[in-house]
Amino acid sequence: MTSPRSPFRVLLVDDEPVIRALVPAMLEGEGVEVRCVVNGAQALAEARRFRPDLILLDIVLPGLDGISACRLLKSDPELGEVPVHMLSSRARNAEHVAARKAGANGFIEKPFKAQHLQALVASLRAP
Repeated sequence: MTSPRSPFRVLLVDDEPVIRALVPAMLEGEGVEVRCVVNGAQALAEARRFRPDLILLDIVLPGLDGISACRLLKSDPELGEVPVHMLSSRARNAEHVAARKAGANGFIEKPFKAQHLQALVASLRAP
């Protein structure tokens, strides 16, 4: 759910250091605050603390995978309305189906362009 506060908050959940460096660089100049964690368990805890407006969640994660984390986030009464967009470098239809069944709002294929993420944030910020 979009909040009227500024900046727009994004929680990035990805175990790849390159992605954790690139996404903040792509978005933070856009009035966006990005927090990064590396696994599904950290995602649940940080989402409760940070109260993001958007969660970007990798599918393949150590420990609690992205699909399971998405399911838990969407079932949480305080976090269930937060849009979750799954990230993956694998373009498998089965992953898309599993992500949707878990409650994901969208799917972003790696590699992605800064403009794609900026457009997603802009669409969620729109009144």
